[in-house]
Amino acid sequence: MATSKRVQTLLLLAFFVCVFAHRFPALGAHPLLGAEKLTKVHFFLHDTLSGSKPSAVLVAHRENHTGFPNDPTPFGTAFGPLSLVLGVDFELTAGPYSGSSFVVFSRNPVTEPHRELAVVGGRGAFRLARGFAQLHTHYLNTTNGDAVIEYDVTLLHY
Repeated sequence: MATSKRVQTLLLLAFFVCVFAHRFPALGAHPLLGAEKLTKVHFFLHDTLSGSKPSAVLVAHRENHTGFPNDPTPFGTAFGPLSLVLGVDFELTAGPYSGSSFVVFSRNPVTEPHRELAVVGGRGAFRLARGFAQLHTHYLNTTNGDAVIEYDVTLLHY
């Protein structure tokens, strides 16, 4: 009798596995959004703070004091290469992905010539995007902040 119950349980389990495999035929398929897609985007970002027509503006400057007025006493020290947290929404304005965007949010060690940052989301054609962006600094002026950075982005999205 116990063997009969085991066989019934195994047959029921096999039935549900077949139904599940039929509903989700491919790895990464979503029941409402369809199959997952891979898209690669390559571009150069010209980040210019200097000159008469800058492409970026400085909104804050780092200070190393306690935060109390008239108290310049240092309260800490940062070690290692200069790192910033980069949070950018890149919107494409032409081509098949016009109006879609992806979001890069990650630690960005700007003094390293090659680095990798996380893609954490997107909208439009890049809805539910995830992936990574490989950055290569081609030019960096540490005096005025101007930079030319190559982005090679790999996106997984629906």
